[in-house]
Amino acid sequence: MNWTLEVVVVPVSDLDRAKAFYADRLGFTVDHDTAIGGLGRVVQLTPPGSGCSIVLGTGVVPEMPPGSVKGLQLVVPDLKRARAELVARGVAVTEIQVMGGTPSPDPHPLDNVGFVFLSDPDGNTWAIQQISNRA
Repeated sequence: MNWTLEVVVVPVSDLDRAKAFYADRLGFTVDHDTAIGGLGRVVQLTPPGSGCSIVLGTGVVPEMPPGSVKGLQLVVPDLKRARAELVARGVAVTEIQVMGGTPSPDPHPLDNVGFVFLSDPDGNTWAIQQISNRA
């Protein structure tokens, strides 16, 4: 039996601001923006190529205050290109950091060990790791 992770809730304080950040700055696709019967509104977005989406909403999970999600991780095949795209979109992202053991030999010296980090407007944090191919 397969068990797939398909949605992660990311608590935010301003839904429209967060939607704009994830869609316009990070390039996530807006899957839907739905009012929930007078109880509020949720927005589901999916990173390009991902099988897992995020759901943004105010009051979606009350015990999760805005900015409390730390360490979400995206994987890209080319970290330098991904970082350049984010910088061009105005995202505050760290310089590339090599973490862990010895990088793999050329042509992919950042594989598995290359990361950049960023935060959304509420302080939820993301890591972006380079993995160009999987074993």
